[in-house]
Amino acid sequence: MIKSHLTGSFFLGLTALGLMSSCGSAEQKATANGNTNAKVTNAAAITEAEPEVERTPVDTAKYDELITKLANGDTTGKWPVKNQPYPLAGAILPFKRIVVYYGNLHSKRMGALGEYPPKEMWSRLNAEVKRWEKADPATPVQPGVHYIAAVASGTPGKDGKYINRMGNNQIDSVMKIAKMHDAIVFLDLQVALSNIKDELPRIEKYLALPNVHLGIDPEFSMKDGSRPGSRIGTYDAADINYCSTYLADLVKKHDLPPKVFTIHRFTRKMVTNYKNIKLRPEVQLVMHMDGWGGPELKKGTYRHFIESEPVQFTGFKLFYKNDLKQAPNRLMTPEELLKLKPAPIYIQYQ
Repeated sequence: MIKSHLTGSFFLGLTALGLMSSCGSAEQKATANGNTNAKVTNAAAITEAEPEVERTPVDTAKYDELITKLANGDTTGKWPVKNQPYPLAGAILPFKRIVVYYGNLHSKRMGALGEYPPKEMWSRLNAEVKRWEKADPATPVQPGVHYIAAVASGTPGKDGKYINRMGNNQIDSVMKIAKMHDAIVFLDLQVALSNIKDELPRIEKYLALPNVHLGIDPEFSMKDGSRPGSRIGTYDAADINYCSTYLADLVKKHDLPPKVFTIHRFTRKMVTNYKNIKLRPEVQLVMHMDGWGGPELKKGTYRHFIESEPVQFTGFKLFYKNDLKQAPNRLMTPEELLKLKPAPIYIQYQ
């Protein structure tokens, strides 16, 4: 029986502090929003004309070789994405695969980052890194921690925005945890009834650092004023372009390496007008498959909402608990994920 994307539980639930996590089921996600078999006619994302950048780009021949490898022999013409700009020197993708733990230090229910003490967390994450290095020896792994810095809440709070913003002391703790193993940091925003323009400046001091990157979660962008968790939210290409411009300006102002920018996605309506997303040399954009369930459901979600609407790079989330709830009750392996077209270059464990 096909489920609506609003039936069942699509988040792990509220903690005592009212925190939410993002984890829609792959079954809900792969069947949401109409005909998932509709074909996309234009594979390439639109690239905005940028003023000439004086900084040196990456090794372009190697870049082309690696993005072609990620396409895994795709014959649709969608992958690798055409007409994308070469990133500036210092770019992580596609030269390394990013493998991260996701969560919040206030909650053991929102992911492995926060569920375990730092030393144990690193022991577990390093074990995953080794699995990826074994599965794909040609691609070095860059470990990271993906921290939910603004968490959609079940209660309105003082400003009525249904958002819990983590203080600098919490983010500083995450920075110290990352430093233990030379990891990069992602700060993730669930804006709830606020908006991305108001929330980005709150973490700008961290985004101005070379090892800090950005994630945004359309699931909890409640533009219609709905309470977070009552329905699935949305971002438009205009919102994504605003973020990438913001990041690009920071890269240029502070002479930084390119920023990696991840967008969670598991339904079509979570990201609208994807063809209007603009790519920039200063920003590497990852459309991240954020669905839980059995392997076939997860692959279906990836195929319908990530593969079929190409932007630049792709990511894939694995849930230690929720992925075990459906047959065959196991996590997908690196070897399985490397067979996807395109192969994901950003891997997140929750």
